Amino acid sequence: MDQPTILLTNDDGIESVGFRALYDALSEIGDVTAVAPANDQSAVGRAISHEVTVREYDLGYAVEGTPSDCVVAGLEALVTDADLVVAGCNRGANLGAYVLGRSGTVSAAVEATFFDVPAMAVSMYIPVREDAAFSDIEANGDSYAEAARATRYLADHALEAGVFEQCDYLNINAPVAEWGRAPIEITRPSRLYEMDAVKNGDAVTLHDRIWEHMAEGDIPDPEGTDRRAVVDGKVSVSPLTAPHTTEHHEALDALAETYDSDADDGDADDGDAN
Repeated sequence: MDQPTILLTNDDGIESVGFRALYDALSEIGDVTAVAPANDQSAVGRAISHEVTVREYDLGYAVEGTPSDCVVAGLEALVTDADLVVAGCNRGANLGAYVLGRSGTVSAAVEATFFDVPAMAVSMYIPVREDAAFSDIEANGDSYAEAARATRYLADHALEAGVFEQCDYLNINAPVAEWGRAPIEITRPSRLYEMDAVKNGDAVTLHDRIWEHMAEGDIPDPEGTDRRAVVDGKVSVSPLTAPHTTEHHEALDALAETYDSDADDGDADDGDAN
C-alpha cells in the first residue's frame, strides 16, 4: 500500500518528548498528523467532552481535551482518512490488565477501534519505585529510541500483514533505550494485581506494589506476560480486542427467567404494606 495516513495522539500532551520521538519516527514511513491534548491528560481513561477547542499546531492540531476527545475529533473532523491511530509515546509503562482502563494512552487506541480504525498504544517503561519522584527521572528523546523503532516497524508492516484482522489494537511497551537493543515479544496482559490501601487518620493511601517489584527486577509475572517481557529488556506487544466481550452465562440466564415472578411477589408485598 502507499504510505499510511497516521493520526498521532497521546495523553502526556502535544509538547512531550515522547510524542515528538514518535512523530519523527513515524514520519519516515507515513503521512503523520498530530491531534493531541494541549496539556497533560494522564490517567483520564476514556473521559469524553461535549465540545473542545482546537488550535493549529506545527505538527497538526492541539486539542483542549482528553485523548478520546482527540481521536473522535480527529477521525470525524480533522484527519478523516486516517489508516492508523497511534497513541504515545507515553512516559511510563502501561502494563497489566488492570491498567488498561485507566490509561489515557490505551484509551485513545480503544476509542479508535469503535471507528474500525486500527490502533497502537505505545509506552516506555522507566524503572522507578512508586515511592520515588517519577518527575525526577530523566527521559530525553534518545531514551525513546527503542519504542520509536518498534512502533515505526509495526506501523510500516502490520496493516499489510493482516495483523488487525485478528485484533483491534496493539498495546506496545518498550524499555528505555539505555538498556540496549530490544527484540519484540508477543505477550498477554498480566493479571497479577497488588494494589493495597492503608488508612491514616482521615486519609487512605493507595499503593501499587507492582512498581517496587519491577524496579528491583524481581516480579512474580510468568513468561509470556507484558510485564515480564519489559523487565527482561524486550518490547512487549499485546494484541487486544475492544469492546469488552460477552459470553453466555447459565447462572445469569436462570436469574433472568425468575425475575418477573419475583418482581410480582415483591410488588404484591409492597401493596399490602401500604
